[in-house]
Amino acid sequence: MRLAIHGFGATGQHILELARDEVVAVVDRSRETEVPTYRTLGEMKETVDAVIDFSHPSQLTNLLAYGIENGTPLVIATTGYSEAELGRIKKAAEQIPIFQSYNMSYGIALMQQLLKLIVPLATNYDIEMIEKHHNKKVDAPSGTAELLLRTIQELRTVHPVYERESTREKRGTDEIGMHSVRGGTIFGEHEVLFAGTDELIELKHTALSKKVFAAGAIKAAAALIQKPAGLYTLETLYTQEDSHATN
Repeated sequence: MRLAIHGFGATGQHILELARDEVVAVVDRSRETEVPTYRTLGEMKETVDAVIDFSHPSQLTNLLAYGIENGTPLVIATTGYSEAELGRIKKAAEQIPIFQSYNMSYGIALMQQLLKLIVPLATNYDIEMIEKHHNKKVDAPSGTAELLLRTIQELRTVHPVYERESTREKRGTDEIGMHSVRGGTIFGEHEVLFAGTDELIELKHTALSKKVFAAGAIKAAAALIQKPAGLYTLETLYTQEDSHATN
């Protein structure tokens, strides 16, 4: 497998560390690496089996253009996309296989499955979500928190409340509070709290290292290059039926 890393931040560096023999190129505007490094995908000379993207939403146009022009599968792990940008990813997936997720951890996929079990049974519980990340993360709430929110909304009619400062009334039963903490070097922590009468249920995932996201991205790339065009998620990528891809 021949991989290109698009965006060489902390997670990109872990990908190179874990898949040194598979990474043949890095695309980053500000860093040089031990493998051939380019400022843009268009400059890259190497032919690759997949591009792993941990860059920035501003790079989406070039990323999708490269993937479509070269028929190259894309593993998109960048966060902070608008609904319009997510629509562009979905459209591009009609032509090439794309895996897009706000979290590369298998544990988050497992957490989604647990939510699907709990939410229908916890109809009389208030739901709150708390996510914590390092002080350099620019988007809030995290993409993973939004992913977990959508999983809950598929099963229960709730609307997110992102701040309660201006609210002077009791909490509505159809609310889900979304709380963001930023500080230090927290890799990533997501907790869904079910608050009932005289009892609490807490479902929590903690990433102890960014290596978990790098390893997940490499695994996703290996699975994606075997797939036909389509938009894949953590829930669909590893299934045997290609029809599970979202088109």
